[in-house]
Amino acid sequence: MPMIQIEDREIDADQLSPEARQQLEMLVATENKIRELQRDMMIAQTARNAYLAAFKALLPTPMEEG
Repeated sequence: MPMIQIEDREIDADQLSPEARQQLEMLVATENKIRELQRDMMIAQTARNAYLAAFKALLPTPMEEG
């Protein structure tokens, strides 16, 4: 495994205990999931903005209301 940096420490991943490697794998998986969720949130916000714009375009103008 490569060298990894945790905060201000550089650690040779080959020197980690099996338990530490497992925790590192979970940390990496969690970081990946957070990035995926952030991407999904951006997609959802973009879709919401498009739906809002389409909805506003369908609203009657003030002259049509009266």
